[in-house]
Amino acid sequence: MARELKLGLNTGYWAGGPPPGMADTILEAERLGFDSVWTAEAYGSDCLTPLAWWGARTDRIRLGTAIVQLSARQPAATAMAAMTMDHLSGGRFVLGLGVSGPQVVEGWYGRPFAKPLARTREYIGILRDIWARNGPVTNEGAHYPLPLPDGTGFGKPLKASIHPLREDIPIYLGAEGPKNIALAAELCDGWLAMLFSPHHEDLFRDALAEGFARPTARRSAEDFEVAATVPLLVCDDVQQGVDVLRPFYALYFGGMGAKSANFHANVPIRMGYEAEIREVQELYLGGRKEEAGARIPSELIEKLSLVGPKDKIRDDLEAWRDSIVTTLLITGDVGTLRAATELVLG
Repeated sequence: MARELKLGLNTGYWAGGPPPGMADTILEAERLGFDSVWTAEAYGSDCLTPLAWWGARTDRIRLGTAIVQLSARQPAATAMAAMTMDHLSGGRFVLGLGVSGPQVVEGWYGRPFAKPLARTREYIGILRDIWARNGPVTNEGAHYPLPLPDGTGFGKPLKASIHPLREDIPIYLGAEGPKNIALAAELCDGWLAMLFSPHHEDLFRDALAEGFARPTARRSAEDFEVAATVPLLVCDDVQQGVDVLRPFYALYFGGMGAKSANFHANVPIRMGYEAEIREVQELYLGGRKEEAGARIPSELIEKLSLVGPKDKIRDDLEAWRDSIVTTLLITGDVGTLRAATELVLG
């Protein structure tokens, strides 16, 4: 049975500087009934500072990060930020986490990328131990040992000096590969999905089911959130709208990460578009970005997006309502937000 979807505003990461008018756009999203607003980081603006700055003017909307990059902060620093944000927002904070990719992790943060699944599991375990405040926190894991071994010898286990407003702050995991999606279902309260297609959701259902079936799973499919970022573009001509979106997908399929380690490109490859995506990568990494975008099949862009006249988008939304997605995260100006409210929330 088709069901109601929630709406979230994804502000993304900054391109050169603060996006103009975003504070007012967020207020309009709250007024329109959006459930959440999310900020991002790559290797420029961080995601916590703008979320606190803009979120201070809001009253109801949930405030999420999509995503906090694990390698940017030690687990204790992220746990502190989450507790602080949750207190300041009155319990509206959602911690979205993700490992990012090896180019950013090793090139920007100077941290090792190896064993991302193990690092994520250990990281989340420390967060929950800190928030629980059952005692001084220790960790014998290989990636984030606490206290630090082979240090000065003065390090000691500590317990957070503040009580969290909520001991169980929601954690969503940004994930694209099957193993990471299964980890999200096992350890987290939600999955931040990108490049999601309701027409290919069997690629994701099996991974989620694997995570839910593990004995340590926190949730089931019935109470697990799936927040999917989806481009929404209302326009009279579908093909023109598809062409507008080509540079976005060309960047993610062709230029995000090294050719052999582009996790975004792996999604459409698993959907059956390997030959096309390999060509897109060759063209994009060769500096022929416009040609790369032109090689992306229009049908693939339509499967990943909501694009065209309002009547078409209404019809396309039925597949999303029938899917595992609970929240659509969209990006855009006030006009886009109002159109999304009309189409999605009615």
